[in-house]
Formats: sequence, structure tokens, C-alpha cells
Amino acid sequence: MQLSKKQNEYIVNATHRWNIKSGAVRSGKSYVDTAFMIPFRIRAVAGKPGLNVILGVSKESIERNVLQPMRELYTSELIGTINNRNVAMICGEEVYCLGAEKVSQVAKIQGASIKYCYGDEIAKWNKEVFQMLKSRLDKSYSCFDGSCNPEHPTHWLKEFLDNPELDIYEQHYTIFDNPYLPAEFVEQLCKEYEGTIYYDRLILGLWKRAEGAIYKRFADDPESFRCEVVEELMGGMEQKQFRKSDIVSIEIGLDFGGNQSGHSFVARGYTDDYKDVIGLMSKRIMAKDENEDIDSNMLDELFCNFIQEVLDTYGMAVRHGDYVEYCNVESVYYDNAETVLGNSIRNAVEKRFPWIIVRKAKKVTIIDRIRCTVKLMGARRFWLTKNCKSLETAFSDAVWDKEAKGKDERLDDGSTDIDSLDAFEYTIERDMRELIQEAEDV
Repeated sequence: MQLSKKQNEYIVNATHRWNIKSGAVRSGKSYVDTAFMIPFRIRAVAGKPGLNVILGVSKESIERNVLQPMRELYTSELIGTINNRNVAMICGEEVYCLGAEKVSQVAKIQGASIKYCYGDEIAKWNKEVFQMLKSRLDKSYSCFDGSCNPEHPTHWLKEFLDNPELDIYEQHYTIFDNPYLPAEFVEQLCKEYEGTIYYDRLILGLWKRAEGAIYKRFADDPESFRCEVVEELMGGMEQKQFRKSDIVSIEIGLDFGGNQSGHSFVARGYTDDYKDVIGLMSKRIMAKDENEDIDSNMLDELFCNFIQEVLDTYGMAVRHGDYVEYCNVESVYYDNAETVLGNSIRNAVEKRFPWIIVRKAKKVTIIDRIRCTVKLMGARRFWLTKNCKSLETAFSDAVWDKEAKGKDERLDDGSTDIDSLDAFEYTIERDMRELIQEAEDV
């Protein structure tokens, strides 16, 4: 087991009630916990009164980020799985494993005394869960280890860490503190986040406020993200080229506009193995004047015509007798907040294009969608065709809301086209883990 200088410093100095590492991704923060601290702490308090607890965003993230890495080091004989009581056996001791995103998830240990707690992705927890935890670490030997990526400087966890009256050991990591990462990986990750708030947070490990353009690299030079989709590749072309046959999956997002807003359609393509993400076509539908409404029948027709245009331009047709199916156009995802409009769209699409599956958007948190897109842009795996003018404008104009209190939020006051961003994100949100290949430590 190899540990870095930074990790060994943590083992020596983490003798406080609260021991927390914050900083960059892949910097080794979690590894020192799974490799040493968690089993060491559990053994140290074995037989003493109180519960052992691991808190994470969800039970699934605890399994992925904590238990599975420990199992790889210590085998399944020492590191068990989470049972229907939310308990895993670790080093012969019962350990409660609970999601901390919602207060209701940890209600079953409310009132219990905790002798040891490990916290994964602490900054993503519900604040009330953390407040409850503070009162539960009530033994003279109770202690906490945890790790997180930094958020904005007024985040509730940052305020806790900055309190000089508390018994806290905080250790800060940059990505350069992990000597075991390949140099080319670090260089590529730095390029992917360069010029964004995520460079400050996820590379340098700083608690920085989100300000200015969200997709700065794109906004500075949208032309460099332009591509062409052609039947056959041609030499001597300046723009990136894809063959139509390289596009293995096309899906379409639909966001219904509210007041002062338009309906947005976006078609997205993938190349094989999620290697490249291509904005193929976009359209924003606005009422001609504020007294005009676009009713559901009109919207159905406009959207189906958009699908047909996508099929005619990018679809790969397969004929079954008199029936033609476009095999690479698979799904439509629509804004699930509008049930009536959504049902109308589903009926219209299934009637005209029976092979296309129409689903509600999953609507993953916006900040996670933003981070995925930023990373795709930084990795030069995101492209737009000339048929994506509304989406290009939306990416160029998107800014952080400087008035948001204690949160990273996209400005949504009608001055920018949030609807087109949402429509695009509906087409990638189910695939984000595969797209950015994030087996990253926090």
C-alpha cells in the first residue's frame, strides 16, 4: 500500500474530533480513508458503546466510493455489503450506511450515540443531516473523518470549517498532491476544466464562487466547436468532420417554455462508445407576439416536423417493405413538468414515428449537467453543426446568477435561452457517467 506525503500527514495529524479533507478530484483524499483510516478507526473503538456510521449522498455512492474500494484491498470477508437494515459488516463490526442527501434517510439513527462516523462527499449533504450528526458524536472518544470537493465560499460546510473554536483538523489537496497519477492524465484533466470555476475547485481545490460565463471556453471561440456531418470524409477541410454513418445514436430533447419563454427542440448525436457528442440540430419556437399562444396541436405539428427534418438530414434509413425506419434515431425526452403537453407530444410522435420511444426527462440536477458539458467541451469531445444556431447562442450567453444566495445557479431571468440548454441536457443526462468516465475519487 503506497501512500503519498500528504496522505501520511493526514494519518499523523488526524487526531481531532473532526478530521476533514477538502480539495481536488483524484488527489488521494478518499484513498487514505478506505485504505487506512476507516478500518483503523473502527477497530480502535470496537466493543465501546455507540454506533459506527458511514454517511454519503446515497447508499449507492457509499458502495461505489467507499465499500467497493475497501473490498478490493481487504476482500469481501472483511468488507461486507449493505443489507436491508442498512448495515454492512466491516472488520467484524456493524456499520450503518445511510444516504445524507435527505433528513428522512437518516431518521433511523436520530437519537443514537455515534462513536465513529465517516463522511463521503460531505458538501453535497443536506445541511440538517450534518447538524444532527454534530449532536450525535457525544462520546469522549467520538470522532469523524470525511472528504469533499469544495463548493462556493459561503457554503455551510465552509463556514463550519472556518470556525476557530471547534476541534477541527482540515487538510487541503490539489490534484498535484497525488504523485501516483499519470502526468498525461493530470495534463488532460487540467485542459478539460481550464478557464472555468471547476478548475479552481476540482484542480486547485479552492472554495471559489461561480461568476461570469458558464461555458467560457465555448463562449470565447464557438467557431472552434463547429463540425460538419458528411457522407464521406474529405481532406483539406478546416472544420471537424464526421461521417453520417459514424453517428450511432440520435436523441431529441424538448423543453416547454413558460412565461416570456419559448419551446426548444434539440437533436443530439453520439459517435461509437460515447466518444463524441454532437449537437446536430436545434430550434427555438417563440410566439409571434405576447397575445399569441402556441397550443398543443400546433406544438405537436412543429415538433414532428422538426423530427422529420432531423431524419431527412442525419437519419440512416432502413426499409421494411413499405415501411421506413430510421435506425439511429431512438428517443425523445421531454420536460416532465408539463404532463398535458408531454402526453400530447407522445401521442403525436408515436403515431407518426412509431419506432421512436418518447420518455419523460430524468432532470438530473442542473449543476451536474453543467459540469458534464463543461468537461466534454474541455476534452474536445463536444461539437455543433451549422444547424444548431439557437443552441450555440444559448451556450455563448449562459452565465452564473451572481445574486443566488449560497448556491451555484444558472441565471434564469429570461435574458438568456435556458430552454435550449435544458433540451440538450435532457438528451445526455442519463449517460453522464459514461460520457465523462467518472470513476473519480472525491
